[in-house]
Amino acid sequence: MPRTSTTRLTFAVLATGAGVFSMLQSLIAPALPTVQHALHTSQSTATWVMTAYLLSASVFTPILGRIGDLIGKKRTLVAVLLAVLAGCLVAALAPNIGVLIVARVVQGIGGALFPLSFGIIRDEFDTSQVPGSISNLSAVIAAGGGVGMVAAGPIVSALDYRWLFWFPVGIVAVTTLIALRYVPESPSRAEGSVNWSGAVLLSGWLVALLLPLSQASRWGWGSVRVVGLFAAAVVLFTAWLYAEARSRSPLIDLKVMRLPSVWTTNTAALLFGAGMYSIWSFLPGFVQTPASAGYGFGASVTASGLLMLPMLVAMFVSGVLSGRLEPVVGAKALLTTGAALGAVACGILALWHDQQWQIALVAGIFGLGIGLAFASMANLIVGSVPPEQTGAATGMNANIRTIGGSIGAAVTSVLVTGRLQASGLPYGSGYTHGFALLAVLCLAAALAALMVPVRRPGRGGGTTVGTSESSLVKAEAEASAVAPGAVN
Repeated sequence: MPRTSTTRLTFAVLATGAGVFSMLQSLIAPALPTVQHALHTSQSTATWVMTAYLLSASVFTPILGRIGDLIGKKRTLVAVLLAVLAGCLVAALAPNIGVLIVARVVQGIGGALFPLSFGIIRDEFDTSQVPGSISNLSAVIAAGGGVGMVAAGPIVSALDYRWLFWFPVGIVAVTTLIALRYVPESPSRAEGSVNWSGAVLLSGWLVALLLPLSQASRWGWGSVRVVGLFAAAVVLFTAWLYAEARSRSPLIDLKVMRLPSVWTTNTAALLFGAGMYSIWSFLPGFVQTPASAGYGFGASVTASGLLMLPMLVAMFVSGVLSGRLEPVVGAKALLTTGAALGAVACGILALWHDQQWQIALVAGIFGLGIGLAFASMANLIVGSVPPEQTGAATGMNANIRTIGGSIGAAVTSVLVTGRLQASGLPYGSGYTHGFALLAVLCLAAALAALMVPVRRPGRGGGTTVGTSESSLVKAEAEASAVAPGAVN
């Protein structure tokens, strides 16, 4: 097959896999009440369908990204697709909530599709195609979450919640077969082995941090479980930093994470993720609230999904356009603009949310910001690190965005549900304060983006880090590999 055709087919496989995983992230959220009723379980237990997926993806994304760098990205990609396929099949057939939660853990392995896909693009595509392809893939990833919000209602209404998983089964099965046949194995390999002690510590502090953030509203912020897990997260994080600094083959190269273009981009990702995931979590609930509460529109799941449609369209369009704009204005400018648009959208929402058209307008503006920010973050990370660190670095960026989302959703939940009406519904002021906080977080993300080092145009229309940081880090890593005191 000609190289151009192979490249297009490879991109189609990567976009389909990453898009399905992103869709699975949001597809089940509107259907949780239906799942709870169908499987005869409690609301608190049903929420583990989301929590298990979040924790699993957070653990597997950087670890499998690193494994892909070591043993081959195609091989790891196919294994991850098979895991997603198995998880969707088990979820579609799950006879009880316990099996469904286990299936969601297996589906969470698909989080590694993001770093693996970015790494394959960097390894296999022509240099001139890399920024645009990463932008297009980022647009698909962002739009996948929007598709989940919009499609969940109609699928559950017309069929059954199990079809939320049957559809991905067919799509992922075909994608896996095409990947086996046509996706080339990347020649770029990192040296060393998997630092399993680092992997265990990374998994430990991520779970210890994200679990109380997702459950604190039910367990209580001052409860022994929440305080104890936060304390454990601090201890495990410190131990992980020490282990990674001492390892000859670190899971996450801390020298890479300290690059100015990497840590500033990750800071923006943390803050913007807090705003983005909180909007996805709370805006549908706001519009579904009965008007008797003094706000909201009493919309159905399907109707609230349709109000999110402008966000879906805007995310995809701006993500694709960013690939054309990045060689002209630079990824830094696009990230700053995307975060600023998020701040504008949340600011408008805090002031005006009495009409449905205002919600649709805000959704569209925020969607533009998501599309620009997703694409530019990925391009900044990929362009700043050595090829053999692409999977681990982009996986950690995705994780940091998720951590930000968990923090943002937890804090917003405190503001929204801190005071309840006699009916049990939140006061409108809680949502107003929550949306105002999200505006501040997105504004802070824009300020962090302004700190990203300026990048100059590179050969082929791409961009390069002006100080050749990735080459410097590679040289430092090679030197430290033989330094006294390094351990496995």
